[in-house]
Amino acid sequence: MSGPVVRPRRLRRTPVMRAMVAEHQVEPRQLVLPLFVAEGATAPRPISSMPGVVQHTMDTLRATAAQSAEAGLAGVMLFGVPQTQDATGSGALAEDGVLNRAIEAVRAEVGESLLVMSDVCLDEFTDHGHCGLLAADGSVDNDRTVEVYARMAVMHAERGAHVVAPSGMMDGQVAAVREALDAGGHTDTVVMAYAAKYASAFYGPFREAVGSSLVGDRKTYQQDPANVREALREVRLDVEQGADLVMVKPALGYLDVLARTAAEVDVPVAAYNVSGEYAMVEAAAERGWIDRDRAIAETLLSIRRAGADVVLSYWALEYAQRLWRR
Repeated sequence: MSGPVVRPRRLRRTPVMRAMVAEHQVEPRQLVLPLFVAEGATAPRPISSMPGVVQHTMDTLRATAAQSAEAGLAGVMLFGVPQTQDATGSGALAEDGVLNRAIEAVRAEVGESLLVMSDVCLDEFTDHGHCGLLAADGSVDNDRTVEVYARMAVMHAERGAHVVAPSGMMDGQVAAVREALDAGGHTDTVVMAYAAKYASAFYGPFREAVGSSLVGDRKTYQQDPANVREALREVRLDVEQGADLVMVKPALGYLDVLARTAAEVDVPVAAYNVSGEYAMVEAAAERGWIDRDRAIAETLLSIRRAGADVVLSYWALEYAQRLWRR
């Protein structure tokens, strides 16, 4: 009896053959490294739920940004961790606030060799942990919050941010940020909208990373995990309002949303490989349950395969320095 005529395994026989026919790949130029900087820190502070990730000092932040540029990453996404929080998140608009100073420091360090991206949100700065200002009844006041985002974005652009990323899922945030940037003469500043950001359990470690003291939940403004059409509506609205890129967050639990988004829009699509996704792999690898390096590579590849042009990941620098050419 003769064997099969069609043998797909022929194209998997050697490493060179597999590389030649690979449909997707992950390169450093497609990766962004999220970084936390703590106001007043004199040494990096380990984040217990995110092994290997720290709250940086200004000095270690600059050094890591320089390494990221040398490794060929696309950019770094900066999050500030202030020493004090209050009800209005006033540190977000302080001229000498930690995030404003971090943007300025990193831009001075890397110039145009690395994109400096900034988180435009209030959750790191408020003592209640919500992403915006609260109304008298305790709900998040959408329109007052959007006004703050617009002011934040302009401050970040003035300090050198190439990309500002409104992440609070407020209605109209992209339009307000774009209008404020243009009015301030920052017409070249890119807006990357957190367009489909879900109310997810996978953000847990991030809240330790930024010292969030969230009271309640964010279900009234972040996306319902049950919904896809609603997310695509949000994505379309952000594009209409001037978003240059749109983001899906989290990534792994929402690869279907990512694929639908990539098929829906004609702007680049980003996805955030979030803290809980990172922590699960690290915890399993630490126990010897999975091969850490392969799991990292496979995770990033799955996000690219689903349609992400840009991937934000805490593994970005390690992948670029050690794993991607294997």
